[in-house]
Amino acid sequence: MRSRNVWQALARPDYLLTSWPWRAAGYLLSSAPVGLAALVVIAGYAVVAGGLTLVLVGLPLLALLGLVGIPVAAVERWRLRLIDADPAPSGHRPPGRPGVVALLRTRYREQATWRELAYTLLFAVVLWPLDLLAAGVALAVALGLIATPVLVATVGHGRQYRVLKTWSVSSYPEALGAALLGVVLLGVVGYVLGPLAGARAGLTRLLTSPRDDALGRRIVELASSRGRLMDAFEAERRRIERDLHDGAQQRLVALTMTLGLARLDAPPGPVADLIAKAHDEAGEVLLALRELIRGIHPKVLADYGLPAAIPDVADRSAVPVDVSLDLPGRLPDAVEATAYFVVCEALTNIARHSGATRAGVVGRYAAGRLTVEVGDNGRGGASAGRGSGLIGLADRVSVLDGRLELSSPPGGPTLLRVELPCEMTPSTVRSG
Repeated sequence: MRSRNVWQALARPDYLLTSWPWRAAGYLLSSAPVGLAALVVIAGYAVVAGGLTLVLVGLPLLALLGLVGIPVAAVERWRLRLIDADPAPSGHRPPGRPGVVALLRTRYREQATWRELAYTLLFAVVLWPLDLLAAGVALAVALGLIATPVLVATVGHGRQYRVLKTWSVSSYPEALGAALLGVVLLGVVGYVLGPLAGARAGLTRLLTSPRDDALGRRIVELASSRGRLMDAFEAERRRIERDLHDGAQQRLVALTMTLGLARLDAPPGPVADLIAKAHDEAGEVLLALRELIRGIHPKVLADYGLPAAIPDVADRSAVPVDVSLDLPGRLPDAVEATAYFVVCEALTNIARHSGATRAGVVGRYAAGRLTVEVGDNGRGGASAGRGSGLIGLADRVSVLDGRLELSSPPGGPTLLRVELPCEMTPSTVRSG
């Protein structure tokens, strides 16, 4: 069976007759030019950027030094193919948005970037000299012994040659003996360099392409799929709201108006009483349908966003609510919907359980995060585990990679805080 890496090849009886010993030696020796180039570039870049810090230009250049490990790690993953045929994928993920700023933000937040930087510094200062020393000395000794007959005939003029600068060879039989010893030593070197290269490759893979990256990518994929499901869920809610608002509600309004006209024209009697009862029932159903539509996805949220939707729900609260919003524009639909329903649930809990006389809602957007805080001056003691509905909201917030915090000591006050990461594109920012 064909070996996929040097460790599998070492178990083969014909290991020395395969290409793997030479591939191991090539892997170790090729680290020298890569490591030396990395050392020169890093040192030169650091000196130049450090000198430019006097005029403040070097500060962003020094910050970019943190990304130097990315290209070096890419070259190292490519070199791994010399002794390991298993793929070595990058631990980086694509940025969520196009542009240099989004790319840099993503890279600086990834653990893979800092692992690769640590590997690059270790490689440039320690690893490549050790690779070169181990492989170079071992091969030089073995090949030097093998070349003894040629060296005796050329450099020693057929009379005497000092092998490896240690002992003299003065005849061809001695030279052939040294060459035979070199062949045996070369086989030993092949078995030594194989495990050494395998261990060296394992370190490279650990720091530049860790085994848990597949799990990490799976987690990212699951998070992305949850986000897509949330977007689809919100789109379906808006569709249902639109169908109810433009379909069933309009027909119910027409029915109510028809019953109202019939009620006016009907003469007093049992029929008029039935029409009046039907008219009243239709009006109550219409109010219930409007509340249902508002609970599914309020039209004011879809049309005007949080700056209009939160004051609207605050006006309908049984407890007076102070609203302070600092939102420069529209946010993604899923973020707006989550923030809105958090406020709705919090105000409902305040009205039902807190005994508060005043509540407040504060919302702001800064540094790529929407923060919404809902507080009251009630008795406190609120808990997410007592049927308050906050567990469902916490799950919903977690889908968007957000965070929900509740502070409600006995005696109050109570503060519910939600942070949702999101981006606001220029097309959604209000002018003026």
